[in-house]
Amino acid sequence: MQQPDVLVILPTLGDRLDMLRQTLETVVEQRKTVGLTLVCVMPAGAQAARAIALEYGAIVVDDPKTGISDAINSGLARRTGESYYAWIGDDDLFRPGGLALLKGMLDMNTSCVLAYGGCDYVDPDGRVLATSRAGKLAVFLLPWGPDLIPHPGTMIRLDDLEKIGGFDGTLKYAMDLDAFLKLRAYGSFMSTKQPVSAFRWHPDSLTVAGRLNSSREAESVKRRHLPAALKPLSPLWHFPIRWASSVAARQLTAKARALALAGSAA
Repeated sequence: MQQPDVLVILPTLGDRLDMLRQTLETVVEQRKTVGLTLVCVMPAGAQAARAIALEYGAIVVDDPKTGISDAINSGLARRTGESYYAWIGDDDLFRPGGLALLKGMLDMNTSCVLAYGGCDYVDPDGRVLATSRAGKLAVFLLPWGPDLIPHPGTMIRLDDLEKIGGFDGTLKYAMDLDAFLKLRAYGSFMSTKQPVSAFRWHPDSLTVAGRLNSSREAESVKRRHLPAALKPLSPLWHFPIRWASSVAARQLTAKARALALAGSAA
């Protein structure tokens, strides 16, 4: 068994057991090519989810009940000798070899603080709706445009993540964006267009259901990282970006619904 070098954090409320098991299966797949420690953060009362997590070799941590950022931070506190951090939602998926690919990129470039890959957007049945392959463009857009760095397809050096204090506990949607912007001070970002993860697109997803609130929080985060002279001008590009993101979200939702209708009619 390989020495764990990647700390994978999976926060969950424990209410999507079938999808949780699918997610955990993809974590197990990663163990074929990379040593990892899996930490699942969930409520104390989520007994069925806890049993499943333990079945897949996870360390189970109680959810602090103070938000998603604090849940992730409680998982980070279980770090032992791991060098890298990766996150996965309880309904998202890693693609085979994804973590090994990202780890290899960081291993080869010690000045790099973060590596990310492409991300498939899939419907509840796992069918691909679209694929984000933003590559280097995502880094250019990060301070002012849409955040195209997928959290479930990102690996970060843990030493640098600790330097910025982990994730901001006051944030509900844009905690990853805030961390990415802070991490720029500690090194470069690397990317591959090869999909390393999949984000499940369905109506009860936190980010999808809270699209407006998510956009507003992201705009606030980006504004705090802007030079003082540019902050008053930020609405000039934030509102068009919010509109474009909303259009893209509606298109994905429409495609997901069309696939679901086609499946039910078959």
